[in-house]
Amino acid sequence: MKKTRTRMSIILIVVLLAIITINSALFTVRPNQYMCVTRFSEIIDTVSEPGLHMKLPFIDNLIEYPKEKLFYDIRLSDVLTSDSKAMTVDSFIVWRIIEPRTFFRTLGTIAAAEDRLDNITFNVLKAVIGRIPQSDIISTDDQSRNVLNSLVAEDVRGTVGTYGIEVIDVKIKRFDLPDDNERNVYERMISERAIIAEQYRAEGIEEASYIRNEVNRDVNIIISNAEAAAERIIAEGEAEYMRILAEAFNTEDKRDFFIFMRGLEALKTALNGDENTIILDADSEIARLLVNPYAVSSSTVSTPPSDPSPTPPPEIEVSIEPVTP
Repeated sequence: MKKTRTRMSIILIVVLLAIITINSALFTVRPNQYMCVTRFSEIIDTVSEPGLHMKLPFIDNLIEYPKEKLFYDIRLSDVLTSDSKAMTVDSFIVWRIIEPRTFFRTLGTIAAAEDRLDNITFNVLKAVIGRIPQSDIISTDDQSRNVLNSLVAEDVRGTVGTYGIEVIDVKIKRFDLPDDNERNVYERMISERAIIAEQYRAEGIEEASYIRNEVNRDVNIIISNAEAAAERIIAEGEAEYMRILAEAFNTEDKRDFFIFMRGLEALKTALNGDENTIILDADSEIARLLVNPYAVSSSTVSTPPSDPSPTPPPEIEVSIEPVTP
């Protein structure tokens, strides 16, 4: 009975050791990682294929590195422009590990890699921005900013090639000004914008004056042409009126009748007011009309009426006096 228990204990220990040994010899690699097998602090194998793999138990160790892209926010960097103006640059870098062996040998950890990338990017930014004046950086548009990012990324890629990593992109998020010269830059920008605004305003006033003069000239031309056309129409109307009158009174009888009617109209106009006394020249047609309406013109009426002395209109007093010329 005692031997049976001993045998069972030995079997259990062997099984347990076998399980521990197998568990130590097997490892799993995920699709988004590199798995480096090290032996005595040296990489003997790098596994990038996902799945279940084996190593020497109790002797070999594993180091895991990510395959995916890594993002690192570079610390704020104070740099000088070509005109010795201080600026603060905020940027970030996107990178990944492409050679795990080289990365393990040169850097070893992600933290060490980020620290090295921080220093490299700072030096590149200082060198690139040191060739550009501050005014160009402040007025940089999106296209120029992309060109600047490309220059910085290219220089950083050329520096990190020996570390087993790849720099995918470097982007400058923004440029800031130190507090001591930020106000001066803002005041200069305000002054420049004020000058531009005054220039636009002066050009607008000049253009408005030119347009106003052109409009006034056109208005004067239109009014002059309209007045000339109106005078021409009036003249043509008067000529037509005179022609019609000439055609209507083209005989002696018609002319005498016209004079008679005009005399009546003039008399009506003269007696239209409150005064009933008028002074006329003895030779005027109106005076002759009032004294002898049938003798205004010899050709108008050939035979006098039966009553040679017609009664003048009631309530009308007419005084005829000779008028000295």
